Amino acid sequence: METKMKWRWPGVIAIICGMFSLVPEVLAESEPAIDSGDTAFVLICAALVLLMTPGLAFFYGGLVRKKNFLSVLMQCFVIIGIITLQWVLWGYSLAFGPGELIKGFVGNFDYVGLKGVGMEPNGTIPHLAFMVFQGMFAIITPALIVGAFAERVRFSAMCIFMVLWATFVYDPVCHWVWGSGGFMGAMGALDFAGGTVVHINAGIAALVFAIFIGKRKGYPNKMSPPHNLPFAVLGTGILWFGWFGFNAGSALAADGVAASAFVVTHVATAAALVTWAILDWIFNQKPTVLGVITGAVGGLVAITPASGFVNPTGAIAIGVGSSLLCYFFVSCVKPKFGYDDTLDVFGVHGIGGIWGAIATGFLADEAIGGTAGSLAQTWIQTKSVAITIIYTLVVTTILLFVVNFFIKIRVTEEEELIGLDLSDHRETAYTILD
Repeated sequence: METKMKWRWPGVIAIICGMFSLVPEVLAESEPAIDSGDTAFVLICAALVLLMTPGLAFFYGGLVRKKNFLSVLMQCFVIIGIITLQWVLWGYSLAFGPGELIKGFVGNFDYVGLKGVGMEPNGTIPHLAFMVFQGMFAIITPALIVGAFAERVRFSAMCIFMVLWATFVYDPVCHWVWGSGGFMGAMGALDFAGGTVVHINAGIAALVFAIFIGKRKGYPNKMSPPHNLPFAVLGTGILWFGWFGFNAGSALAADGVAASAFVVTHVATAAALVTWAILDWIFNQKPTVLGVITGAVGGLVAITPASGFVNPTGAIAIGVGSSLLCYFFVSCVKPKFGYDDTLDVFGVHGIGGIWGAIATGFLADEAIGGTAGSLAQTWIQTKSVAITIIYTLVVTTILLFVVNFFIKIRVTEEEELIGLDLSDHRETAYTILD
Protein backbone atom coordinates (compact mmCIF):
# COMPACT_ATOMS: atom_id res chain seq x y z
CA MET A 1 0.00 0.00 0.00
CA GLU A 2 2.79 2.44 0.90
CA THR A 3 4.60 1.68 -2.36
CA LYS A 4 1.50 2.43 -4.42
CA MET A 5 0.93 5.75 -2.64
CA LYS A 6 4.51 6.78 -3.28
CA TRP A 7 3.99 6.26 -6.98
CA ARG A 8 0.69 8.18 -6.98
CA TRP A 9 2.01 11.38 -5.36
CA PRO A 10 4.05 12.54 -8.36
CA GLY A 11 0.96 12.16 -10.55
CA VAL A 12 -1.22 14.12 -8.13
CA ILE A 13 1.37 16.89 -7.92
CA ALA A 14 1.59 17.01 -11.71
CA ILE A 15 -2.19 17.35 -12.03
CA ILE A 16 -2.31 20.17 -9.44
CA CYS A 17 0.51 22.03 -11.18
CA GLY A 18 -1.27 21.61 -14.48
CA MET A 19 -4.45 23.06 -13.03
CA PHE A 20 -2.59 26.10 -11.69
CA SER A 21 -0.90 26.58 -15.06
CA LEU A 22 -4.37 26.95 -16.62
CA VAL A 23 -5.38 29.78 -14.25
CA PRO A 24 -3.72 32.59 -16.30
CA GLU A 25 -5.43 31.32 -19.45
CA VAL A 26 -8.84 31.19 -17.74
CA LEU A 27 -8.33 34.70 -16.36
CA ALA A 28 -7.21 35.93 -19.76
CA GLU A 29 -10.36 34.49 -21.34
CA SER A 30 -12.55 36.27 -18.77
CA GLU A 31 -11.00 39.67 -19.50
CA PRO A 32 -12.59 41.70 -22.31
CA ALA A 33 -10.74 41.24 -25.58
CA ILE A 34 -10.75 43.46 -28.65
CA ASP A 35 -12.34 41.79 -31.66
CA SER A 36 -10.86 42.91 -34.98
CA GLY A 37 -14.11 42.28 -36.87
CA ASP A 38 -16.20 44.32 -34.46
CA THR A 39 -13.59 47.09 -34.47
CA ALA A 40 -13.51 47.28 -38.26
CA PHE A 41 -17.32 47.30 -38.37
CA VAL A 42 -17.67 50.14 -35.85
CA LEU A 43 -14.98 52.26 -37.52
CA ILE A 44 -16.70 51.87 -40.90
CA CYS A 45 -20.04 52.77 -39.29
CA ALA A 46 -18.44 55.85 -37.70
CA ALA A 47 -17.33 56.97 -41.17
CA LEU A 48 -20.85 56.39 -42.50
CA VAL A 49 -22.34 58.51 -39.72
CA LEU A 50 -19.84 61.29 -40.48
CA LEU A 51 -20.94 61.18 -44.14
CA MET A 52 -24.48 61.89 -43.01
CA THR A 53 -23.66 65.50 -42.10
CA PRO A 54 -22.43 66.44 -45.62
CA GLY A 55 -25.49 64.53 -46.88
CA LEU A 56 -27.64 66.63 -44.60
CA ALA A 57 -25.93 69.75 -45.97
CA PHE A 58 -26.98 68.87 -49.53
CA PHE A 59 -30.47 67.83 -48.41
CA TYR A 60 -30.99 71.16 -46.66
CA GLY A 61 -29.04 73.18 -49.22
CA GLY A 62 -31.13 71.98 -52.13
CA LEU A 63 -34.31 73.07 -50.37
CA VAL A 64 -33.37 76.69 -49.63
CA ARG A 65 -33.14 79.60 -52.07
CA LYS A 66 -29.98 79.70 -54.16
CA LYS A 67 -28.73 82.87 -52.43
CA ASN A 68 -28.46 80.88 -49.19
CA PHE A 69 -27.15 77.56 -50.53
CA LEU A 70 -23.53 78.03 -49.49
CA SER A 71 -24.51 79.34 -46.06
CA VAL A 72 -26.29 76.07 -45.28
CA LEU A 73 -23.35 74.01 -46.53
CA MET A 74 -20.99 76.16 -44.46
CA GLN A 75 -23.06 75.85 -41.30
CA CYS A 76 -23.20 72.05 -41.54
CA PHE A 77 -19.51 71.68 -42.37
CA VAL A 78 -18.26 74.05 -39.68
CA ILE A 79 -20.33 72.14 -37.12
CA ILE A 80 -18.25 69.07 -37.98
CA GLY A 81 -15.18 71.04 -36.94
CA ILE A 82 -16.35 72.83 -33.82
CA ILE A 83 -18.29 69.91 -32.34
CA THR A 84 -15.39 67.53 -32.97
CA LEU A 85 -13.17 69.81 -30.88
CA GLN A 86 -15.86 70.22 -28.22
CA TRP A 87 -16.33 66.43 -28.05
CA VAL A 88 -12.62 65.73 -27.70
CA LEU A 89 -11.91 68.48 -25.17
CA TRP A 90 -14.87 68.04 -22.81
CA GLY A 91 -18.05 66.78 -24.50
CA TYR A 92 -17.21 63.07 -24.42
CA SER A 93 -16.26 63.33 -20.78
CA LEU A 94 -19.58 64.97 -19.87
CA ALA A 95 -21.53 62.34 -21.79
CA PHE A 96 -19.55 59.20 -20.92
CA GLY A 97 -17.24 60.13 -18.03
CA PRO A 98 -16.68 57.26 -15.56
CA GLY A 99 -18.05 59.35 -12.70
CA GLU A 100 -20.79 61.94 -12.42
CA LEU A 101 -20.83 65.63 -11.54
CA ILE A 102 -24.53 65.27 -10.78
CA LYS A 103 -25.75 61.74 -10.10
CA GLY A 104 -27.76 60.35 -12.99
CA PHE A 105 -27.58 63.65 -14.87
CA VAL A 106 -24.14 64.28 -16.37
CA GLY A 107 -20.69 62.71 -16.45
CA ASN A 108 -17.52 64.16 -14.96
CA PHE A 109 -14.26 65.60 -16.32
CA ASP A 110 -12.08 62.49 -16.05
CA TYR A 111 -11.93 62.13 -19.84
CA VAL A 112 -11.19 65.80 -20.63
CA GLY A 113 -8.92 66.00 -23.65
CA LEU A 114 -9.46 62.23 -23.99
CA LYS A 115 -7.24 61.61 -20.99
CA GLY A 116 -7.50 57.90 -20.23
CA VAL A 117 -9.26 57.16 -23.51
CA GLY A 118 -6.99 54.91 -25.54
CA MET A 119 -6.69 51.46 -27.01
CA GLU A 120 -8.02 49.61 -23.96
CA PRO A 121 -11.15 47.50 -24.60
CA ASN A 122 -14.60 49.01 -24.38
CA GLY A 123 -16.63 45.87 -24.87
CA THR A 124 -15.03 44.20 -27.90
CA ILE A 125 -13.74 47.41 -29.50
CA PRO A 126 -11.03 49.91 -28.49
CA HIS A 127 -12.22 52.77 -26.29
CA LEU A 128 -11.12 55.23 -28.98
CA ALA A 129 -13.38 53.52 -31.53
CA PHE A 130 -16.38 53.89 -29.23
CA MET A 131 -15.49 57.53 -28.58
CA VAL A 132 -15.24 58.47 -32.25
CA PHE A 133 -18.42 56.59 -33.18
CA GLN A 134 -20.35 58.48 -30.52
CA GLY A 135 -18.65 61.69 -31.63
CA MET A 136 -20.30 61.43 -35.05
CA PHE A 137 -23.70 61.41 -33.32
CA ALA A 138 -22.69 64.50 -31.39
CA ILE A 139 -21.87 66.21 -34.71
CA ILE A 140 -25.04 65.52 -36.66
CA THR A 141 -27.46 66.32 -33.82
CA PRO A 142 -26.83 70.10 -33.69
CA ALA A 143 -26.45 70.11 -37.49
CA LEU A 144 -30.07 68.99 -37.75
CA ILE A 145 -31.18 72.22 -36.06
CA VAL A 146 -29.73 74.25 -38.96
CA GLY A 147 -32.79 73.43 -41.06
CA ALA A 148 -35.08 75.32 -38.69
CA PHE A 149 -33.34 78.69 -38.93
CA ALA A 150 -31.88 78.50 -42.43
CA GLU A 151 -31.62 81.78 -44.36
CA ARG A 152 -31.77 84.19 -41.41
CA VAL A 153 -29.18 83.51 -38.68
CA ARG A 154 -25.78 85.14 -38.22
CA PHE A 155 -22.93 82.67 -38.71
CA SER A 156 -20.90 83.74 -35.64
CA ALA A 157 -23.93 83.48 -33.36
CA MET A 158 -24.73 80.06 -34.79
CA CYS A 159 -21.23 78.78 -33.96
CA ILE A 160 -21.38 79.97 -30.34
CA PHE A 161 -24.89 78.63 -29.84
CA MET A 162 -23.98 75.18 -31.17
CA VAL A 163 -21.04 74.76 -28.81
CA LEU A 164 -23.17 75.82 -25.84
CA TRP A 165 -26.09 73.65 -26.93
CA ALA A 166 -23.89 70.59 -27.33
CA THR A 167 -22.46 71.16 -23.86
CA PHE A 168 -25.63 71.92 -21.93
CA VAL A 169 -28.23 69.95 -23.87
CA TYR A 170 -26.80 67.17 -26.02
CA ASP A 171 -24.13 65.90 -23.61
CA PRO A 172 -26.43 65.62 -20.56
CA VAL A 173 -29.25 63.95 -22.52
CA CYS A 174 -26.74 61.56 -24.05
CA HIS A 175 -25.57 60.69 -20.54
CA TRP A 176 -29.14 60.14 -19.33
CA VAL A 177 -29.74 57.45 -21.94
CA TRP A 178 -26.36 55.90 -22.75
CA GLY A 179 -23.91 57.00 -20.07
CA SER A 180 -22.94 54.91 -17.07
CA GLY A 181 -25.42 55.80 -14.31
CA GLY A 182 -27.73 57.87 -16.53
CA PHE A 183 -31.19 57.99 -15.00
CA MET A 184 -33.14 57.22 -18.19
CA GLY A 185 -31.09 54.14 -18.85
CA ALA A 186 -31.60 53.12 -15.22
CA MET A 187 -35.37 53.45 -15.49
CA GLY A 188 -35.37 51.18 -18.56
CA ALA A 189 -35.88 53.65 -21.43
CA LEU A 190 -35.09 52.13 -24.83
CA ASP A 191 -33.24 54.22 -27.40
CA PHE A 192 -31.11 52.04 -29.61
CA ALA A 193 -29.56 54.67 -31.87
CA GLY A 194 -30.79 58.11 -30.87
CA GLY A 195 -34.52 58.74 -31.17
CA THR A 196 -34.48 60.64 -27.89
CA VAL A 197 -30.84 61.68 -27.76
CA VAL A 198 -30.66 62.89 -31.36
CA HIS A 199 -34.01 63.49 -33.03
CA ILE A 200 -36.38 64.59 -30.27
CA ASN A 201 -33.55 66.66 -28.82
CA ALA A 202 -32.80 68.40 -32.12
CA GLY A 203 -36.46 68.64 -33.16
CA ILE A 204 -37.56 70.47 -30.01
CA ALA A 205 -34.52 72.77 -30.14
CA ALA A 206 -35.38 73.51 -33.77
CA LEU A 207 -38.95 74.50 -32.89
CA VAL A 208 -37.75 76.77 -30.07
CA PHE A 209 -35.15 78.37 -32.36
CA ALA A 210 -37.66 78.94 -35.16
CA ILE A 211 -40.13 80.66 -32.84
CA PHE A 212 -37.41 82.69 -31.11
CA ILE A 213 -35.83 83.97 -34.32
CA GLY A 214 -39.11 84.75 -36.09
CA LYS A 215 -40.29 84.25 -39.64
CA ARG A 216 -38.33 84.91 -42.81
CA LYS A 217 -39.25 88.09 -44.66
CA GLY A 218 -42.23 87.34 -46.87
CA TYR A 219 -43.09 84.04 -45.19
CA PRO A 220 -45.24 82.23 -46.21
CA ASN A 221 -46.68 84.08 -49.21
CA LYS A 222 -43.50 85.21 -50.96
CA MET A 223 -41.33 82.13 -50.52
CA SER A 224 -39.80 80.62 -53.66
CA PRO A 225 -39.73 76.83 -54.11
CA PRO A 226 -36.57 74.76 -53.43
CA HIS A 227 -33.84 75.96 -55.75
CA ASN A 228 -32.33 72.53 -56.52
CA LEU A 229 -34.39 69.43 -55.76
CA PRO A 230 -31.81 67.08 -57.35
CA PHE A 231 -29.31 68.17 -54.68
CA ALA A 232 -31.92 67.44 -52.02
CA VAL A 233 -32.47 63.97 -53.50
CA LEU A 234 -28.71 63.39 -53.51
CA GLY A 235 -28.54 64.46 -49.88
CA THR A 236 -31.38 62.09 -48.99
CA GLY A 237 -29.58 59.21 -50.68
CA ILE A 238 -26.42 59.96 -48.71
CA LEU A 239 -28.43 60.16 -45.49
CA TRP A 240 -30.12 56.83 -46.21
CA PHE A 241 -26.75 55.21 -46.93
CA GLY A 242 -25.12 56.69 -43.83
CA TRP A 243 -28.09 55.77 -41.64
CA PHE A 244 -27.12 52.10 -41.86
CA GLY A 245 -23.99 53.04 -39.94
CA PHE A 246 -26.08 55.12 -37.57
CA ASN A 247 -28.43 52.28 -36.64
CA ALA A 248 -26.61 49.02 -37.35
CA GLY A 249 -23.40 50.43 -35.88
CA SER A 250 -25.17 51.10 -32.60
CA ALA A 251 -24.99 47.36 -31.92
CA LEU A 252 -21.24 48.03 -31.47
CA ALA A 253 -20.56 44.57 -32.89
CA ALA A 254 -20.89 42.80 -36.24
CA ASP A 255 -23.61 40.49 -34.98
CA GLY A 256 -27.25 39.51 -35.42
CA VAL A 257 -28.61 42.63 -33.74
CA ALA A 258 -26.64 44.77 -36.20
CA ALA A 259 -28.07 42.77 -39.10
CA SER A 260 -31.60 43.16 -37.73
CA ALA A 261 -31.11 46.91 -37.23
CA PHE A 262 -29.84 47.22 -40.81
CA VAL A 263 -32.88 45.40 -42.24
CA VAL A 264 -35.56 47.22 -40.23
CA THR A 265 -33.95 50.57 -41.02
CA HIS A 266 -34.38 49.93 -44.72
CA VAL A 267 -37.88 48.45 -44.39
CA ALA A 268 -39.25 51.31 -42.26
CA THR A 269 -37.82 53.91 -44.65
CA ALA A 270 -39.35 52.20 -47.66
CA ALA A 271 -42.74 52.03 -45.93
CA ALA A 272 -42.59 55.71 -44.97
CA LEU A 273 -41.56 56.76 -48.48
CA VAL A 274 -44.45 54.90 -50.11
CA THR A 275 -46.95 56.16 -47.53
CA TRP A 276 -45.97 59.82 -48.08
CA ALA A 277 -46.25 59.38 -51.85
CA ILE A 278 -49.78 58.00 -51.40
CA LEU A 279 -50.73 60.89 -49.11
CA ASP A 280 -49.43 63.36 -51.71
CA TRP A 281 -51.44 61.56 -54.37
CA ILE A 282 -54.62 61.75 -52.28
CA PHE A 283 -54.35 65.35 -51.05
CA ASN A 284 -52.29 67.04 -53.80
CA GLN A 285 -53.36 64.98 -56.82
CA LYS A 286 -49.73 64.15 -57.67
CA PRO A 287 -46.92 62.34 -55.82
CA THR A 288 -43.97 64.74 -55.46
CA VAL A 289 -40.23 64.29 -55.26
CA LEU A 290 -40.12 66.57 -52.23
CA GLY A 291 -42.77 64.47 -50.53
CA VAL A 292 -41.00 61.20 -51.23
CA ILE A 293 -37.65 62.35 -49.82
CA THR A 294 -39.34 63.94 -46.81
CA GLY A 295 -41.16 60.70 -46.12
CA ALA A 296 -37.93 58.73 -46.42
CA VAL A 297 -36.16 60.95 -43.91
CA GLY A 298 -39.13 60.70 -41.54
CA GLY A 299 -38.97 56.91 -41.74
CA LEU A 300 -35.25 56.91 -41.00
CA VAL A 301 -35.86 59.12 -37.98
CA ALA A 302 -38.72 57.07 -36.56
CA ILE A 303 -36.99 53.68 -36.81
CA THR A 304 -33.82 54.94 -35.13
CA PRO A 305 -34.80 54.35 -31.47
CA ALA A 306 -36.53 51.07 -32.36
CA SER A 307 -33.96 49.63 -34.76
CA GLY A 308 -32.41 47.24 -32.23
CA PHE A 309 -35.74 46.12 -30.77
CA VAL A 310 -38.37 45.58 -33.49
CA ASN A 311 -38.93 43.05 -36.26
CA PRO A 312 -39.66 43.90 -39.94
CA THR A 313 -43.45 44.04 -39.50
CA GLY A 314 -42.99 46.40 -36.57
CA ALA A 315 -40.70 48.46 -38.79
CA ILE A 316 -43.43 48.76 -41.42
CA ALA A 317 -45.87 49.99 -38.78
CA ILE A 318 -43.34 52.56 -37.59
CA GLY A 319 -42.64 53.75 -41.14
CA VAL A 320 -46.32 54.11 -42.03
CA GLY A 321 -47.12 55.85 -38.74
CA SER A 322 -44.21 58.22 -39.21
CA SER A 323 -45.47 59.51 -42.56
CA LEU A 324 -49.04 59.85 -41.33
CA LEU A 325 -48.01 61.90 -38.30
CA CYS A 326 -45.25 63.97 -39.94
CA TYR A 327 -47.45 64.74 -42.95
CA PHE A 328 -50.16 66.00 -40.61
CA PHE A 329 -47.77 68.26 -38.69
CA VAL A 330 -46.05 69.62 -41.80
CA SER A 331 -49.26 70.15 -43.80
CA CYS A 332 -51.75 71.11 -41.09
CA VAL A 333 -50.20 72.03 -37.74
CA LYS A 334 -47.39 74.23 -39.07
CA PRO A 335 -49.67 76.38 -41.31
CA LYS A 336 -52.24 76.59 -38.50
CA PHE A 337 -49.79 78.01 -35.95
CA GLY A 338 -47.68 79.91 -38.47
CA TYR A 339 -44.19 79.20 -37.09
CA ASP A 340 -41.42 79.25 -39.69
CA ASP A 341 -39.50 76.01 -39.22
CA THR A 342 -37.77 76.49 -42.57
CA LEU A 343 -37.11 72.86 -43.49
CA ASP A 344 -39.51 71.13 -41.11
CA VAL A 345 -36.98 69.89 -38.59
CA PHE A 346 -39.60 69.74 -35.84
CA GLY A 347 -42.27 68.30 -38.12
CA VAL A 348 -40.04 65.47 -39.33
CA HIS A 349 -37.29 64.89 -36.77
CA GLY A 350 -39.16 65.98 -33.66
CA ILE A 351 -42.47 64.27 -34.45
CA GLY A 352 -40.83 61.27 -36.11
CA GLY A 353 -38.54 60.83 -33.12
CA ILE A 354 -41.41 61.09 -30.63
CA TRP A 355 -43.46 58.54 -32.56
CA GLY A 356 -40.54 56.13 -32.94
CA ALA A 357 -39.59 56.35 -29.26
CA ILE A 358 -43.13 55.67 -28.03
CA ALA A 359 -43.82 53.00 -30.65
CA THR A 360 -40.74 51.14 -29.47
CA GLY A 361 -42.52 50.60 -26.18
CA PHE A 362 -45.35 48.52 -27.65
CA LEU A 363 -43.68 47.09 -30.78
CA ALA A 364 -40.45 45.78 -29.23
CA ASP A 365 -39.80 42.11 -29.99
CA GLU A 366 -38.22 40.22 -27.10
CA ALA A 367 -36.49 37.83 -29.51
CA ILE A 368 -34.44 40.72 -30.96
CA GLY A 369 -33.57 43.16 -28.21
CA GLY A 370 -34.50 41.20 -25.10
CA THR A 371 -37.44 43.45 -24.22
CA ALA A 372 -41.05 42.71 -25.06
CA GLY A 373 -43.49 45.46 -25.95
CA SER A 374 -45.92 46.28 -23.15
CA LEU A 375 -47.98 49.04 -21.61
CA ALA A 376 -45.38 49.39 -18.86
CA GLN A 377 -42.57 49.87 -21.39
CA THR A 378 -44.68 52.30 -23.41
CA TRP A 379 -45.20 54.37 -20.26
CA ILE A 380 -41.43 54.41 -19.63
CA GLN A 381 -40.88 55.55 -23.22
CA THR A 382 -43.51 58.26 -22.89
CA LYS A 383 -41.95 59.59 -19.69
CA SER A 384 -38.50 59.72 -21.29
CA VAL A 385 -39.93 61.65 -24.25
CA ALA A 386 -41.71 64.15 -21.99
CA ILE A 387 -38.63 64.74 -19.83
CA THR A 388 -36.45 65.32 -22.89
CA ILE A 389 -38.96 67.75 -24.43
CA ILE A 390 -39.21 69.85 -21.27
CA TYR A 391 -35.47 69.94 -20.60
CA THR A 392 -34.50 70.75 -24.18
CA LEU A 393 -37.19 73.40 -24.51
CA VAL A 394 -36.18 75.22 -21.33
CA VAL A 395 -32.39 75.07 -21.73
CA THR A 396 -32.47 75.92 -25.45
CA THR A 397 -34.59 78.98 -24.71
CA ILE A 398 -32.16 80.14 -22.03
CA LEU A 399 -29.16 79.66 -24.34
CA LEU A 400 -30.83 81.63 -27.13
CA PHE A 401 -31.46 84.59 -24.83
CA VAL A 402 -27.87 84.47 -23.54
CA VAL A 403 -26.29 84.33 -27.01
CA ASN A 404 -28.63 86.99 -28.38
CA PHE A 405 -27.69 89.31 -25.50
CA PHE A 406 -24.06 89.32 -26.63
CA ILE A 407 -24.43 88.77 -30.38
CA LYS A 408 -27.61 89.47 -32.32
CA ILE A 409 -28.59 86.08 -33.69
CA ARG A 410 -30.73 87.27 -36.57
CA VAL A 411 -29.14 89.00 -39.53
CA THR A 412 -30.34 92.44 -40.59
CA GLU A 413 -33.18 92.82 -43.09
CA GLU A 414 -30.71 93.99 -45.72
CA GLU A 415 -28.45 90.96 -45.18
CA GLU A 416 -31.43 88.64 -45.41
CA LEU A 417 -32.55 90.20 -48.69
CA ILE A 418 -29.05 89.95 -50.15
CA GLY A 419 -28.68 86.36 -49.02
CA LEU A 420 -26.31 84.84 -46.46
CA ASP A 421 -23.93 83.49 -49.07
CA LEU A 422 -22.79 87.04 -49.82
CA SER A 423 -23.48 88.78 -46.52
CA ASP A 424 -21.83 86.14 -44.30
CA HIS A 425 -19.25 84.56 -46.60
CA ARG A 426 -18.72 86.85 -49.64
CA GLU A 427 -19.26 83.92 -51.99
CA THR A 428 -21.97 82.67 -54.33
CA ALA A 429 -22.88 79.11 -55.14
CA TYR A 430 -23.47 79.81 -58.83
CA THR A 431 -21.27 82.04 -60.97
CA ILE A 432 -22.32 82.97 -64.52
CA LEU A 433 -19.25 83.37 -66.71
CA ASP A 434 -19.26 85.73 -69.70
